[in-house]
This record gives sequence, structure tokens and C-alpha cells, in this order.
Amino acid sequence: MLNLIVVILLSYIAGSIPNSIIVSRLVKGIDIRNHGSGNAGGTNVFRVLGWRWGLLTIGLDAFKGAVAVIFIARLYLGNFPFSNPTPFDDFTLIQIFCGIAAVIGHIWTVFAEFKGGKGIATALGFLLTMITVDMLVAVGIFAIVVYVSRYISLGSIIAAISVPLILIIRENIFGVDIPGYGTILPFVIALSLLVVYTHRANIDRLIKGSERRLSFSKKEKV
Repeated sequence: MLNLIVVILLSYIAGSIPNSIIVSRLVKGIDIRNHGSGNAGGTNVFRVLGWRWGLLTIGLDAFKGAVAVIFIARLYLGNFPFSNPTPFDDFTLIQIFCGIAAVIGHIWTVFAEFKGGKGIATALGFLLTMITVDMLVAVGIFAIVVYVSRYISLGSIIAAISVPLILIIRENIFGVDIPGYGTILPFVIALSLLVVYTHRANIDRLIKGSERRLSFSKKEKV
């Protein structure tokens, strides 16, 4: 049990690394939380510092999720401390717990007064290792929505909602046998709802028409 707590805590700490704050301070000597939307996430870095630094931050945030699943989970030794009724082996279940812990760490980071980003990139890095095809389709949906609407928040919300729907469609309509479908689907639904919840302010601005559109040609002055 102690070993399980340790790997989950390490995953949370890895997810808590505030890449947006680190990048903005190194590049411009600013705190990204005092600029743009005030959010400590890759999208705000994209808006304030430009697409290169934004993509770097998003990549680093995704890497946190992957690290938790691929590396930190392997620090778990011994048998699962509870009865495992899922079709997954114990290690895969540990990976899911570690991935979710990393996403929670990104959203409520211990290194920035528990105010972090919105979890999209870290969830992407985590889920790409678990349901690769479904996540690649969701990334495509995100890209299309952002290209058409110029709203990263809208693309993130729709992509988050689409992931469990893609799982359901592939399994039940196209007849794809997704390993552990019945177990991973509730986890994915919960994670998607969490991501939508973190975008509640964006949803309000989208409804009011005050959400900022993405510009690929310029960045905000800082």
C-alpha cells in the first residue's frame, strides 16, 4: 500500500512541474500568470510568447503525463494491494492511477499555489500511451476545430468530449476489440469531465462571445 501511495505521489509531483511558468521566466523574465488569460498553461504561453514557446510548453506538459505512465509506474513493486476486478493486469491499473495523478498535479500544482493549467496536454501524454488510436483521432478533431474557429479552448473541450465517444463508437459500431474497454471507459469519461470542468470559465466566455481567438501571426506584447 505504501508503495502505491509513493508512485501516485511521485506522479502528482511530476505533473505539478509548472512548465509554463518556468518557460515564461526563462524566455521573457515574466510570470505567465500575470499575462494573457492568467492561466498557467501552454495555451497562454502560445498566446503571450508565440507559437514556438507555446508548442514547447505543450510538449513538456504532455511529456509529464507520459513519464508518469511509462517510468514512474514502473517503480511500483509487488502485488496490487486490493482485489483487481478489471481485465487489466495490476501494472496497467497502476499506470492509469499514475496518469490521472499527473493530470491532477498539472491542474492543482503544489509548486504554484495549487493553480495550474487545464490538464489537456498532460492528459494527452498519459492517454496516448493507453489508447493511442483514439487519442490521435481526438487530436485531429482538436486541430480541425481550432483551425476553423480559432478557439483553442473550444478545440480542447470538444476533443475531451470526443475521446469517450470515439471509444464507444469504435467498440460498439465498428466492432473493434479495445483491450479493457469496459474498465478504461469510465476512467476516460471521468478525465474528460475533469478537463471540461477546468474550462468552465472558457465555456462562459464562449457563450458570451468574449473568448479570445488564436492568432498565428502575432503574439501579445509583454
